Amino acid sequence: MEDKHIRIARRGYDEQDLKWFSETELKKLLKAQEEVLWLMDRGYKMDSVINFIGSHYQLASRQRIALQRGTSSTLQCINRKEKLIPIDKINEKSIFIDGFNLIITLEVALSNGTLIYSNDGTIRDLAGLRGTYRLIDKTYKAIEILGRFFKDLKIKEVIFYFDSPVSNSGRLKQTILEYFKTWDIKIQIEFVNNADPILESKERVITSDSIILDKCISWFNVTGYIIENYIQECCSIYKFNTSFTSI
Repeated sequence: MEDKHIRIARRGYDEQDLKWFSETELKKLLKAQEEVLWLMDRGYKMDSVINFIGSHYQLASRQRIALQRGTSSTLQCINRKEKLIPIDKINEKSIFIDGFNLIITLEVALSNGTLIYSNDGTIRDLAGLRGTYRLIDKTYKAIEILGRFFKDLKIKEVIFYFDSPVSNSGRLKQTILEYFKTWDIKIQIEFVNNADPILESKERVITSDSIILDKCISWFNVTGYIIENYIQECCSIYKFNTSFTSI
């Protein structure tokens, strides 16, 4: 099914990450995260905190993004944990997927790009969508792995939500549908102007988006499960949970 002319690329890969996330820099980031969390737990806004702490520690832009995506307040972490559904419950009813959020993170994992294991237990990428998206060779691998995951866990129905203004979303839809023709899974793909407010009102959501996680009724931590069980070659994950180390 893969297009032989598809671009071979490494999603979310930056050769400077070996510098920005070296052992020395990780120790500095761990200290910075402690201070970010302390301020956030006292009501300070994320953007202001990241700018302040980032300037104090002279962090590069990519390090600041990692710090922001890797850190949530204690109350946010508690709230998200309370709404987290065990993965063995995933086949009971339909699931609602933040399409680009899930697929891009898996593409980054398959590219051995940099991923952040955040203090709320989710895995997030540093790729950044910004309205543009192109299918790459890892896209097909990510979709194939998703299909295996759905089949292995006997999931009955999957509903993807994609932001329609993003380029190549239609092509991605057709690619997903082609793969799923051979699997006994009911699938829907919805194009919307903004998937966030829709997913925020639902239960059984699959995403690592912070805003959606704070507002949705319940969610599954699927990205981490897939990376751990289906993408063994992924290794550039930096941990913002109990410690800030490469795992």
